[in-house]
Amino acid sequence: MSEFDIITTAFTAQRLSKYVAFNKGNTNQAVEHYKSNLRLAESLYISLSVFEVTLRNALSRELHSMAGKDDWFDVFYSTPELSDLVPDIDQAKKLIRHRGETVTTDKIISELTFGFWVMLLNSQYERVLWKSLRKAFPNMPKSDRKRKNVSAPCNSFRRLRNRIFHHEAICWDLDYVTCLHANLITVLGWMNADMPAWLASIDPFDNVCASIRKNMGWA
Repeated sequence: MSEFDIITTAFTAQRLSKYVAFNKGNTNQAVEHYKSNLRLAESLYISLSVFEVTLRNALSRELHSMAGKDDWFDVFYSTPELSDLVPDIDQAKKLIRHRGETVTTDKIISELTFGFWVMLLNSQYERVLWKSLRKAFPNMPKSDRKRKNVSAPCNSFRRLRNRIFHHEAICWDLDYVTCLHANLITVLGWMNADMPAWLASIDPFDNVCASIRKNMGWA
């Protein structure tokens, strides 16, 4: 059985069809393309994880300062403009209890999704939150210091993360993915000036991307 037949049996012909079409019916090239997609997704795990945790902690710190207490999320229950975020907080508490654990502030913060943190930067919360949350990006150039200049890239990172974690294809336009990765490093530096250099020492993205370009003949 060929490698194409093996993965088609496991993943379905429909899933492989877009790769076959992209590679003009060349099934061997389609297999390499599919494997490249997996490798590219894996290579982004580290940078996305570092970014998510850094963003979560930076925003949580400023929310704590805004509310004046550890349980800053309690303010969401009494603030009409933030009420639509309450279900996310309740869901986090529910998941913690479901595991038989005690609900604590740290556990709630860790349980809240990447989507929740990115959502805090959206336009509907600008009036209530941005004055405080902008302090989470102290290294952002003053000329760019607008909510939309943080929200837009963070939402693009969220969409990329979702595609990866839902095992969807991302290896079609390496220039676009490379641009997203570079933007992620930039926004990471806005939060913590030391993190980009630290991340560079463990981030495999550039090497994997170069390898894919070479193997697929896209160099």
